[in-house]
Amino acid sequence: MAVTAQMVKELREMTGAGPLDCKNALEQFGGDMNKAAEYLRDKGLAKASKKVGRATNEGIIHVYLHHNHRLGVLLELNCETDFVANTDRFRDLANDIGLQIANLNPQYVRREDVPEAVVEAERQLQRRRALEEGKPEAVADKIVDGRMEKFYEEIVLFEQPFIKDDSVTIGQMVQHAIADLGENIIVSRFSRFAVGEGNEA
Repeated sequence: MAVTAQMVKELREMTGAGPLDCKNALEQFGGDMNKAAEYLRDKGLAKASKKVGRATNEGIIHVYLHHNHRLGVLLELNCETDFVANTDRFRDLANDIGLQIANLNPQYVRREDVPEAVVEAERQLQRRRALEEGKPEAVADKIVDGRMEKFYEEIVLFEQPFIKDDSVTIGQMVQHAIADLGENIIVSRFSRFAVGEGNEA
């Protein structure tokens, strides 16, 4: 099947990959758009995983302010060069992450950031709950594992489904941006501010 310029254009819009990569992928999969897109995403994410761990000394401090001015987020998003820090793609990512934090109030960036004591306390609580519900011990452990995944999803930014597209997590969104921009990107820290939440005596 002949690969047309229109097909290449469509695949580029779907994946953000370069024109030559798109053409080659379409030729490889006989014009099958979905298989070519999946291949390019996997290739991009494989490249992205090699970039993780590289120094990220550039970036931006992004301020996300909710439309009612009663909720805001201060976020540090880092990358490797000021060139990438100044791209629309990077700034859009920062804004999307700010929106996520404002709305879903995560406490930690990554799963490994959650203190062991917090994890253990939650695990014990969920185990007690499962046993009180009359579940046998062998089943209770599986139930606890499932509930712990839900727990991480609630409190860990990278585990949360994106508020505007729940087919992708914030962690996956960052991986896609790394693949697109060709640099390591990390969320260094964030603070969420809501009117009335900080003035308890």
